[in-house]
Amino acid sequence: MPHDPLLTRLTSAFAKVPGIAAIVLGGSRARGSAHASSDYDMGLYFSAASSLDTDRLLAAAKEIADDPAATAVTPVGEWGPWIVGGAWLSVEGRKVDLLYRNADAVEAVMQSCRAGVVTMDYQPGHPHGFCSAIWMGEIAYCRPLHDPQALIARLKSIALPYPSPLRTALIRRFQWEISFGIENTELAVARGEQTHVAGCLYRSLACLAQVLFALNERYLVNEKGAVQEAAGLPLTIPHLVQQADEIWRQIGSGALAPACEVLRRIDRQLKLLTS
Repeated sequence: MPHDPLLTRLTSAFAKVPGIAAIVLGGSRARGSAHASSDYDMGLYFSAASSLDTDRLLAAAKEIADDPAATAVTPVGEWGPWIVGGAWLSVEGRKVDLLYRNADAVEAVMQSCRAGVVTMDYQPGHPHGFCSAIWMGEIAYCRPLHDPQALIARLKSIALPYPSPLRTALIRRFQWEISFGIENTELAVARGEQTHVAGCLYRSLACLAQVLFALNERYLVNEKGAVQEAAGLPLTIPHLVQQADEIWRQIGSGALAPACEVLRRIDRQLKLLTS
């Protein structure tokens, strides 16, 4: 990745905050799929033995933020057990998102994922939910910016190569729900419940993306754009994006039953890949 003066400035500002054990770049910029206006997603890893000093973090953020008076950081845990906490900043006119991660909790979840144990939890901002394997993907794809104790390097050795038990667990967890979701959709169609129809179809497509990523031994870290990304994987369904778009066109025109049939066709194609 080319040298980025803003990243250097951000890393220098936050590395001195007590409790921060490592800083990483995540999101599209770490994966190489960013565009010029993409956010800077930064993970701040701390350990249970050395709590994150959010007062010092706030002071550091105010030193570099475009509007110090409007700058705020959350307490640890305010955004729930999976997102944890962080801040939304504007620095040099660019959006910078900070996310806290407890390194000890991350490692424990990663070891569970390696053993084929995954969880799915309700999480605002994640319509499908927060899959515990996201933390594996964050580590696998992140770019370390400050890692003096080689914490991130050690965690990467857990995430990579992609563990076979996790692949099996994700396929087992999500594939059955696709057809189950279609059946629930068809019941809702009979009742004319369009909102429930849309929700069931979305879940089925999200489960489809989970299965395709697992088949390809790729981590799914964000359900936004997941179907489009899944369509570009080596093992995928022909014309997946066009078929998914057709589902939503049918929903938009009120053709609920035909939308279900398109998804059944996609499900049959997926079963050919996994059989």
